[in-house]
Amino acid sequence: MRWKKGSPDFLIFLSAILLLSIGIIMVFSASAYSSMLFKDDRYYYLKRQLMWTMVGIPAMYSAMQVDYFRLKKFVNVMLLGTLFLLLLVPVLGIASRGATRSLGVGFLSFQPSEVIKLTMVMYLAKSLSDNLDNIRSFMRGILPPLGVLMVVAMLIMVQPDLGTTIAVAGTSFVLLAAAGARVSHLALLALGGFASVGVLIAMASYRMKRILAFLNPQADPTGIGFQTIQSLLALGSGSLFGMGLGEGRQKLLYIPENHTDFIFAIVGEELGFIGVTVVIFLFFLLLWRGFRVGITAPDAYGCLLAVGLTTMITLQAIINMGVVSGSLPITGITLPLLSYGGSSLVFTLIGIGMLLNISRYAGQK
Repeated sequence: MRWKKGSPDFLIFLSAILLLSIGIIMVFSASAYSSMLFKDDRYYYLKRQLMWTMVGIPAMYSAMQVDYFRLKKFVNVMLLGTLFLLLLVPVLGIASRGATRSLGVGFLSFQPSEVIKLTMVMYLAKSLSDNLDNIRSFMRGILPPLGVLMVVAMLIMVQPDLGTTIAVAGTSFVLLAAAGARVSHLALLALGGFASVGVLIAMASYRMKRILAFLNPQADPTGIGFQTIQSLLALGSGSLFGMGLGEGRQKLLYIPENHTDFIFAIVGEELGFIGVTVVIFLFFLLLWRGFRVGITAPDAYGCLLAVGLTTMITLQAIINMGVVSGSLPITGITLPLLSYGGSSLVFTLIGIGMLLNISRYAGQK
């Protein structure tokens, strides 16, 4: 490539670092009481989050330095490797809370579903950019990547993990639209996707209960609706300025998963409307600058890769905040860069690094 490498997009870097910093502070605030109670160490989750941050930051820097177009020839191998890991999860995976999603031993475990988010975006960007001439054809342009998506979705659902499945499918839909697929084909895929989600919900009683709790959490305030009610109480208690950092009450074992899936509720309770607005603004800034990088990328692969990476991160954020605010049914998906979690944090930072690398070539046609 004869493109001249420039500086990475500063606003993408700034938004990611600020979100990461807010996340570290809020993970400690949200988890200090429960970790002291159950781990006898109030810094237990903070230390682990800092450890994964020290892994993720160098990984992000490395991804920023490796030219994105040089990775293109390895995409298929990376996808196959990740699919193999997903196949191993039901056999060798670590079971936790009714699901088997991780491989490894103890704190060295990781979730292959976090890896597939990256490799699937890379595969779709490569597949669609190499086949743009046929994107208007369902059989030749859409069906091949759709087949891969269905395989990935089935392997993730074996775990089971509906939230990640929806995030991967939603990102794939956006990439197909960005590549120029027909509106009629996109509408057909959307209908098929909604129908599939409906079937998956009907197949599992706990998912159906989540839908019922979403429609009317007060119907079972001490059961399936408890988490949503407590989350709304946390957000409402924060008012404009919040109760103050560390002063929240819902983290005192009222909200389950308060340092992971529902950390946004603690942000609202302790930092108030202003804190929530700052977090939303930073994700919007990431969305805007990421799409801008995609629009100004020098080639189709870079364009679709930037759009896919940006969509994957911000779509998860939208889903998570929708769940916490009671606007969406509970899906069990974390808030990128803020929630506690090693695999999610590291691979999100790698995705940010790749996006920053594409931004170094943006504007060169």
